[in-house]
Amino acid sequence: MEVLGKEIQTKCGGKLETHIHRLRKPRVIILDVPEDINTDNIEDKIIRQNPDLDLMKGSIVPKFTYVTKRMHRNAVVELGPETRRILTHRKIKLGWQICRTDDYITATRCFKCSKFNHRRTECRGEVTCPLCTGPHNLKECKSDPTAYKYTNCETYNRNNSPKSQRRPLSLR
Repeated sequence: MEVLGKEIQTKCGGKLETHIHRLRKPRVIILDVPEDINTDNIEDKIIRQNPDLDLMKGSIVPKFTYVTKRMHRNAVVELGPETRRILTHRKIKLGWQICRTDDYITATRCFKCSKFNHRRTECRGEVTCPLCTGPHNLKECKSDPTAYKYTNCETYNRNNSPKSQRRPLSLR
């Protein structure tokens, strides 16, 4: 990639700027973390209480903890691909509890054009309502719920009727 980037810059005379995208490490969510576990001590506790996993110091980078609406504490950690393979879809010991783990996936959605994989600050699109795909903000939408459409389905010519309005299959 670096060689290609240099080749592009030499051929274009420096008019084009190349940027090599940095790969992100996978994140895993640890569900129902005890109260005494925080971002400072979670790595040590996981390594010490789960010796069968053979994890190394520095392989787990704690990012943040949060509490859900149902008062469950969860922790999000960043790991390398090998450590992720070991931890995902597995239960680990933390404190006096056994906690489930799973992949932590977030979808980035733009609040301007309602499309995915970018944010409002990076958006080059036009203002689009996420409910009716009209050229206005969500707060200004006065469309009837029967007229709702999905912006991304409308853009890519897919079935754009909300699930709640699709007719169920009849069983004969």
